[in-house]
Amino acid sequence: MHWIKAFHIIFMVTWFSGLFYLPRLFVYHAMATDRIGIDRFKMMERKLYYGIATPGAVFTILFGAWLISFNPQGYMQAMWLNLKLGLVALTVIYHIYLGFLLYAFKIDRNKHGHVFYRMLNEVPIVFLVGIVILVVVKPFSG
Repeated sequence: MHWIKAFHIIFMVTWFSGLFYLPRLFVYHAMATDRIGIDRFKMMERKLYYGIATPGAVFTILFGAWLISFNPQGYMQAMWLNLKLGLVALTVIYHIYLGFLLYAFKIDRNKHGHVFYRMLNEVPIVFLVGIVILVVVKPFSG
């Protein structure tokens, strides 16, 4: 079980690295004006989203489900885990939203400025802080 937990954490870190860096790339992409720079950002964003963040998300969820499978009744009765899973669901929605933004950049239809992406870049920290506190502190567990 410790190996599974270790890989769950490793892939979570991988996933969140993508969630932190992709909006930062969007900031620079939104400010880019030259074709070479724009094309470079498109390539970097695609590789980060599909090569790092998405596999990180998939494996994080798979290893997390595996951990829950050891004691599904016990874990699913734990309020901290239900709250964590809610934050994970919001993180997945955020991840998918980044995919839509990636596609808009891909077809040169970005509708947002760099300030929007700077603010969007702060969203995953809220999820990360909440998830870590819930897992480590386990509030509401009696």
